[in-house]
Amino acid sequence: QVQLVESGGGLVQAGGSLRLSCSASGRTFSSYIMGWFRQAPGQEREFVVAISRSGGRTYYADSVKGRFAISRDNAKNTVYLQMSSLKPEDTAVYFCAASTANTPVAATTQSSVYDYWGQGTQVTVSS
Repeated sequence: QVQLVESGGGLVQAGGSLRLSCSASGRTFSSYIMGWFRQAPGQEREFVVAISRSGGRTYYADSVKGRFAISRDNAKNTVYLQMSSLKPEDTAVYFCAASTANTPVAATTQSSVYDYWGQGTQVTVSS
């Protein structure tokens, strides 16, 4: 079992940057594929990005490719999401999630693949 806690959300102007962090409890963090999802009001939760257990492979949604960057530090049990060139349409609650699935990260875009979820952190981008 793992508990996930996101932080780093806030209010930023369009074009600005934010860095989200997701800290995990437990000593098996490196055994999980980690992902970030987001959910805007009235919308379904959507995949943003995933990173492999070692951090060597990543997979991005087209909507954030080139603007967002995921990384992880297994020694610190933390995954990060660096968000740049933010747009108002990036406004959402951002969730990190952990998956035990034995599958390529490109196959982890569905929320059902993930076993554990954080509580989310709000990101608001003003125009």
